[in-house]
Order: sequence, then structure tokens, then C-alpha cells
Amino acid sequence: MKEVTLLPYAEFLGISIAGERGGAPLLVMPFSEGLLNLQGQMHGGAISGLLEIAAIAAIDATLEEGEDPRSLFKPITVTVDFMRPGAPAAVYACGEVVRVGGRIANVAVSAWQDDPARVIAAARMNLAITPPEPEPQK
Repeated sequence: MKEVTLLPYAEFLGISIAGERGGAPLLVMPFSEGLLNLQGQMHGGAISGLLEIAAIAAIDATLEEGEDPRSLFKPITVTVDFMRPGAPAAVYACGEVVRVGGRIANVAVSAWQDDPARVIAAARMNLAITPPEPEPQK
């Protein structure tokens, strides 16, 4: 897997790359008291942020060295489905690039805690593909 650059928001949430899963970066968001909601469960906004960052990281892993996913792909839609409450523990996420077409890319992402088979949230993200700017003529 090529080196992947995470979005700046990842640092705020404490997200890091924990390894690789199926050729895509495996991300982890460690537990922090600041990520809990009023019920003492992981906040849905933090989980959604992790899912979005994992989707962009999955796209980034498919690009050539030097290509920046933030300049080529712009989010169109993000749909998040919450399956179960997130316990006060680390959350893992990994994306799968489903399809990259001429104008749209589709990524599926899942998040879990102790067991990848017990998904706590899943997302589908559609991204517009922006062709790279041509090099200026000298």
C-alpha cells in the first residue's frame, strides 16, 4: 500500500493508520472522553468523521504517488447508517473503493470496535472526479 495522507481533521479526532485491510488503510480513532455524547456513547459526529476520513484514505491508496485525493475528488453525498451504539472504546474503520468511473467514484466504509463482524456504522460516499489541471505552458 502506498503512503496515505490523512485529512487535517484526523489529527483533531486522534485518528491514525493502524495497518492495512484488503489493500486499504485501516484507521483507528482512540477512545477519548471528548468523543462521548450525553449518553456516554461514542458521538455519531465523531464516528461519521472517521468514516469520511477512511473513505478518502481508501481513494488515496489507489492513486499514483504525488496525486492528492483532495484535489481530484470532491464529496457529493455521504450517507451514514448507525447500526448500534459505540461503546467508550477505540473505533476502527476501513473503506473499499467500489467503483471509479469517468466522473464519479463510489466508496463503502464500515466502522467497528472489537469485532469487524459487529459493525457499529457504515457509510456510502459518492465523490465527483475533477480532472487534474494541465501544466502551464512555458
